[in-house]
Amino acid sequence: MKSRFDIHQEITDRIVAAIEAGAGEFKLPWHRAASTKSPVNATTGRAYRGVNILSLWITGQTLGYESHEWATFKQWQERGANVRKGEKGTPIVFYKELHVESGEAAASDDAEGGRKIPFARASWVFNASQVDGYVVEMPALPERPLFERIASVDRAIAATGAQIDFGGSRACYNRLTDRISIPEERAFIGTATSTAQEAFYATVLHELSHWVGAECRLNREKGKRFADRAYAFEELIAETSAAFLCAELGITNEPRVDHAQYIAQYLTILKNDKKAIFSAAAAASATTDFILAFSRKEQEEAA
Repeated sequence: MKSRFDIHQEITDRIVAAIEAGAGEFKLPWHRAASTKSPVNATTGRAYRGVNILSLWITGQTLGYESHEWATFKQWQERGANVRKGEKGTPIVFYKELHVESGEAAASDDAEGGRKIPFARASWVFNASQVDGYVVEMPALPERPLFERIASVDRAIAATGAQIDFGGSRACYNRLTDRISIPEERAFIGTATSTAQEAFYATVLHELSHWVGAECRLNREKGKRFADRAYAFEELIAETSAAFLCAELGITNEPRVDHAQYIAQYLTILKNDKKAIFSAAAAASATTDFILAFSRKEQEEAA
């Protein structure tokens, strides 16, 4: 018996195959300021050693922290800085000596008849990039942006009323403050398949798409931790929205490979759910309409 044709599976398979065949590796289109210096404690100035170096390096490179300075929650408070709400610490290990009493002194015992046993304890530290009230030394950037701004796109973004802060080395939407953070214009260098201008606007529109998904707007479900299913699906929506918006606003004449490279990070969810890309695309269309409605309304009122 001939199996029934499954349109959802067919289209999903085509998209997955296309991404796997030509997406390549996704790279941030701005100067990534992640520090490669040996990590040190911001309070004592002492360098971390052993496995702690690896633990802090991995976190710093993964999340793009621009500083090599770390400290505990309490140590940052003592320096007059505050760890931002929602930030997660990175585990390190340190050793202390436990004094054990013994009935008979042995060669390794101390003069009082006891001995000292080293034991490991865990602690959590936060990077300087995770705190407020502490100035992080930033790498040098070009004197001026490498691209020209597009007035019509800027008006469309401004019409939404979203609060956007420029600076730092991370692009993100903070649900707690309802604000967007974007690296400043000078930091954008583009990629092999995207100009600095395209990369800048695609990044802003990606984070603006997350902003639209807030509870007070389209109320999309958000993942609470990196790489969970809800987070991955939200990323699919945001990047697909950015691709749609880049086309609608005339930022680029054709779909950029960068979009596929970004989405390729979440191929697992596409492979496991044949309808995921359909749902993501539908949500992306709703997001696109929501964002463009503001500027279209302004144009109608002006006319």
